[in-house]
Amino acid sequence: MGKQAISVTLDADNIVWLKARTGAAGARSVSELLDQLITTVRQSRHAGPSRSVVGTVDIDPSDPLLAHADEVIRAMFDKSIGKPLMVRETSPESRVRRPSTKKRRG
Repeated sequence: MGKQAISVTLDADNIVWLKARTGAAGARSVSELLDQLITTVRQSRHAGPSRSVVGTVDIDPSDPLLAHADEVIRAMFDKSIGKPLMVRETSPESRVRRPSTKKRRG
């Protein structure tokens, strides 16, 4: 089955999260990441909310005691911060009264 374009409206915080996860997950675009997330959830055995973390973490079979976990996490972190992330702060709206340029009469 081919892919089809749709329009999705998301909360601004969710868009920021998706963009950050896109880079961290190595996906080419937010669309690709969304497709991966939905495929994973759809193929899981349960559609409801997760009740346990069992099975949500994959441990490298070559390092079952997590002796090299710090190195792996550090490398993942370094990779994620190496990608640009655009952040915008909204300035508070304030009404500053500017002096009038007109001259007063009299």
